[in-house]
Amino acid sequence: MLTIHFKLVEAMIAQAKQDHPIETCGVIAGVEGSNLPLRFIPMINAAASETFFEFAPKQHLQVWRKMDENDEEPVVLYHSHTDSQAYPSRSDIELATEPQAHYVIIPTNPKYGDEIRSFRIVNGTVTEERVQVVNEYKSLEQPIIENGALAAAEAV
Repeated sequence: MLTIHFKLVEAMIAQAKQDHPIETCGVIAGVEGSNLPLRFIPMINAAASETFFEFAPKQHLQVWRKMDENDEEPVVLYHSHTDSQAYPSRSDIELATEPQAHYVIIPTNPKYGDEIRSFRIVNGTVTEERVQVVNEYKSLEQPIIENGALAAAEAV
């Protein structure tokens, strides 16, 4: 199950709406092993595609280095689907490389609903999981929302 702060869900949805019709993408980092999404990091879709996303290589490297420095890992990897259901595509499954991560998909076409969905993808096997949106975490940790994909790219 993915437990996630409502502010992080709002941030993912806002970014997806802003980037539409291009697929949006990003990471929510958390302390290694915590399974607690905390630091919202919008990413640049280098593919600039309506049907595919690819993290900008330089930004990808910078973000992963910063997570390493902070003893963080990607707790959530998210992207939008602009004209299909919120279910991992074949390429989503093939490119999934973080077995501990929750893969969240945000639909931006109203005909496919408006709820985010979360999946675990391990060795090509997709398992949908429940999403619990909370107003606060039981720990003292609070989410950090970085402003905009370009600001995030410059900040790391």
